[in-house]
Amino acid sequence: MTTTQPAAQRIDQLRAELEAHNYRYHVLDEPSIPDAEYDRLFRELQALEALHPELITAQSPTQRVGAEALSAFGEVRHEIPMLSLGNAFEEEDLRAFDRSVQAGLGLQGGDLFGGGVQVQYSCEPKLDGLAVSLRYENGLLVRGATRGDGSTGEDITSNVRTIRNVPLKLQGNGWPEVLEVRGEVFMPKAGFEALNARQAESGGKTFANPRNAAAGSLRQLDPKITASRPLEFCCYGVGQVSAEVASSQVAMLEQLKAWGIPISRELKLAHGVDACLDYYRDIGQRRMSLAYDIDGVVFKVNNIEDQQQLGFRARTPHWAIAHKYPAQEELTELLDVEFQVGRTGAVTPVARLKPVKVAGVMVANATLHNMDEVARLGLMIGDTVIIRRAGDVIPQVMGVVPERRPADAKPVHIPENCPVCGSHVERTQLVKRSKGKETFIEGSVYRCVGRLACAAQLKQAIIHFVSRRAMDIEGLGDKTIEQLVDEQLIASPADLYRLTYAQIINLEGFAEVSCNKLLQAIADSRKPPLARFIYALGIPDVGEETAKVLARALGSLERVQQALPEVLTYLPDIGLEVAHEIHSFFADSHNREVIAALLAADQCGLQLEQSGELGAEFSACASLASMLDKLHIPSVGPGGTQKLADKFVTLDAVLAADWLDMRQTLPEKQAAAVREFFATAENAQRARAIEAQLEAFGMHWLSEKKVIEGLPLAGQTWVLTGSLELFSRDQAKAELEKLGAKVAGSVSAKTSVVVAGPGAGSKLAKARELGVVSIDEEAFKQRLLALGVELG
Repeated sequence: MTTTQPAAQRIDQLRAELEAHNYRYHVLDEPSIPDAEYDRLFRELQALEALHPELITAQSPTQRVGAEALSAFGEVRHEIPMLSLGNAFEEEDLRAFDRSVQAGLGLQGGDLFGGGVQVQYSCEPKLDGLAVSLRYENGLLVRGATRGDGSTGEDITSNVRTIRNVPLKLQGNGWPEVLEVRGEVFMPKAGFEALNARQAESGGKTFANPRNAAAGSLRQLDPKITASRPLEFCCYGVGQVSAEVASSQVAMLEQLKAWGIPISRELKLAHGVDACLDYYRDIGQRRMSLAYDIDGVVFKVNNIEDQQQLGFRARTPHWAIAHKYPAQEELTELLDVEFQVGRTGAVTPVARLKPVKVAGVMVANATLHNMDEVARLGLMIGDTVIIRRAGDVIPQVMGVVPERRPADAKPVHIPENCPVCGSHVERTQLVKRSKGKETFIEGSVYRCVGRLACAAQLKQAIIHFVSRRAMDIEGLGDKTIEQLVDEQLIASPADLYRLTYAQIINLEGFAEVSCNKLLQAIADSRKPPLARFIYALGIPDVGEETAKVLARALGSLERVQQALPEVLTYLPDIGLEVAHEIHSFFADSHNREVIAALLAADQCGLQLEQSGELGAEFSACASLASMLDKLHIPSVGPGGTQKLADKFVTLDAVLAADWLDMRQTLPEKQAAAVREFFATAENAQRARAIEAQLEAFGMHWLSEKKVIEGLPLAGQTWVLTGSLELFSRDQAKAELEKLGAKVAGSVSAKTSVVVAGPGAGSKLAKARELGVVSIDEEAFKQRLLALGVELG
């Protein structure tokens, strides 16, 4: 035996003992030794490793002290996006969520139908920290990443390794080869107060609240600084896994706890929405006594297969919601109300306040949203008002204390003319659309009609156009854009591409190098992806995700510009109101002129990166039944439109149907509604226009009966289960439907094939029990290729 062997054995023994104590202390909350004894063991391990540095491993408890400082964080692309949660603020919001879950699961009971069926939900506090992902391979921590934008985060591996309750090596056995856990890094209240005290004593920067402290600590380029901060981690779920962990949310978290990963000690299982509300009230009563800050509680459908069936919106799951608590409130004085002009011309009142500290932040301004809100509050300048940090971020005026109103209080009036350009300010009109009818009502927004002739609107439009997630023109900061507009060098986004060296060099803050850099950045932005360009245009209600949906599904700017509102509603998460906003934007002559100038070769010469092809989620979704449903015929729902499609097959036949044929297809009230609807020439023309556009887009959308006829998978029923990695679930479903197959949510004796990805559970088991053919994702891909499907 060499002299190293006894040391190696003792080092292994100490590491195992310290890991066990870490697990009992951080995860079980059941320490078995005093802190002094833990420190003694830790120092012994440090001393032995100092004598034998060749025995140091990355998983040793001593290695949490931090590595060398990094120059920058690398990017990490999340294999499965880290989504946000939808919010509930009132009891009815949560009940509406429960009803939507029950409807999505096809349950005939509970609040939705008045029966007794209840959905089981996992319940846990919503920690106010920073969302992170931890990746374990073969039980070892290999990577940590921030949530970032949900698709791409920052590599913070060196920093998360310093967090004391993050296991560098999993406990026990049986963990998947790949296990990505997701959770929140936060700073307990006591640790936050101690950190601020140390910072103040040393003359350093103090933090406004624990969340800011946690975020700032985790994103330090020097891991040694992170190691010195009192951070903790709490797991709330998993991302990518190579094998199923458990069949329910609660069981999954309990299993993760057994492997050494800390979870919330407040985790509970609730049976039904009323039990969720009880949990919400209980945590709310104990909120101030908790050791950490929370801003609500999170409810998730407990059954994992039910989660998969319910699916996702663009950025949030259908099966989870955050029930937020009211933010902290304070009283202060309203000194004045000023009016700001935004990118779309909205003239918005802003409260100027006597500064007051709310939820750890000094607040001097607050949103008033619009004049309807001012009227609702009965607000007058000079009032004592209640201020709340809505969502713990945006200060908001919640109410007035009437008994404190001074005698010289002044009313708040909307200006008749824009405070920036002097153009007329007018109240907007809203169009309420319901079952084919349009009703015009007064909107709550006042708008400057000056458009891009208004410097405020132009500045905001350009700031948005050049922003990092839009055209990404580096060097065009807010102040530079203000100068360009004030000097009348630009009057639209197109003018950016006509700027010259001589114009820029005279601006404040520019010299030869910075001037050339800006011109190069403008030139580098001439070939944007279609999604970025659509987002950069600043279409009302069109954010990044909606822009991506439009680009991916329609494939070209020409189709996006042409698309009728009813056609746009075929796309995920685009409702009729947003669809009309998009259509109206591109119908506007001024907007068309700006876009034409941007794309004209002899002017700006932008060259869009666009596929030109319809996306799978769009190209397979059109049918006569769905098109008739998009028309919102009064009294006729999806079931009725499907009957019409099955009976008449073509739109021409529906329009030509006599009363007898219609009555044989639908109940009398619905039959009369259809005939009355299409008796109006405008409605019939609209239907023909939608049909023509779908066909022009290359979508032959005759009834399912005609489409499926002769397709290779006609008459087959397929089921998708587990986590698909080569396809999104929507893409896989779309490809199968284009080949004639029906995609079902459950396995039965009539199921033809089950596609089972990683984590497949009870559906795969049932398929095997029934003798149904099951294939993995690679075999599924090969079948699609054999059937002539072109995969990207």
